[in-house]
Amino acid sequence: MPVEQLPLFPDIQPQVVTTRADLTAHSPLSRAMERFRQHMREQEFAENTIKSFLGDLRILKRYLKGDPSIGQIGTKDLQRFLHWLQFERGTPCSPKSYARRLTTLKVFFGWLADLGILPTDPAAPLVHKPVQTPLPRILYDDQVEQVLQVTRQLMAAEKPDPRPHLLVTLLLHTGIKKQECMAIKLSHIDTSDPDGPVIHIRYDNPRHQHKERRLRLPREWARTLAEYRKVYEPQQYLFPCTARNLEYVLADVAKLAGLPEGLSFEMLRWTCAVRDYQARMEPERLRRKLGLSQMSWKETEPRLIRLAEPPL
Repeated sequence: MPVEQLPLFPDIQPQVVTTRADLTAHSPLSRAMERFRQHMREQEFAENTIKSFLGDLRILKRYLKGDPSIGQIGTKDLQRFLHWLQFERGTPCSPKSYARRLTTLKVFFGWLADLGILPTDPAAPLVHKPVQTPLPRILYDDQVEQVLQVTRQLMAAEKPDPRPHLLVTLLLHTGIKKQECMAIKLSHIDTSDPDGPVIHIRYDNPRHQHKERRLRLPREWARTLAEYRKVYEPQQYLFPCTARNLEYVLADVAKLAGLPEGLSFEMLRWTCAVRDYQARMEPERLRRKLGLSQMSWKETEPRLIRLAEPPL
């Protein structure tokens, strides 16, 4: 059964403001790039996406030499730039990098055209051939049971170790990222609700506070947490160790469960997402549960559908 996500403010919707600011077709590329940075943050683009898009535009700026006005950049300029990336730059451009840089051009110039700053979109005629990336690895239902059988056995051993079961069930039910897991404090966990404990996923950086959310876990997780606290005695953070330590925990579980491809945070995150999707969790709710921006969800949802669809 999917774990319910509890909204922080169910009746409040974030307001996104997009403005032309002081841009015109005569504005230099550098100024448009800075406004584009602001736009991406307003639209809650992932930080890695923002860095990648701006890095791609800096390469374009160097190729065009100087700082031309955005109105001077035409389709032929962009076509020559893409050809240079593939065949003349000297630094190999992988198919995946090439596809992303093409996406950057389409998103950036499409944004300028949509605002009416450019009369036409010079990137619109560019042919986009997306690269098919391999699907993420997930656990099948029988493998999930193998893993849980191992973690339960470790918890019931002569020298009990509840940490593997606490970690695996946390990731399977919430789908949180590694860094989110490491940032959980004991004060972020509410065990007072009889329907099951609730974890608050929080971010210290205000830029990422749109990812904050409340996730419910099954009732039995509270009992595992109590056993874990008896053995490990954490004081502030739920896992007062390094991420590498927890990766070793997952690797040991994988060996005991006979999983040749191992076990990782990412694998458990995708397994959680697929199980929720198969249980018909509403897509927007699943996006928020995973803490994904609208842009990241556009890339994630098609892969999720492929992983969750019945075999042919």
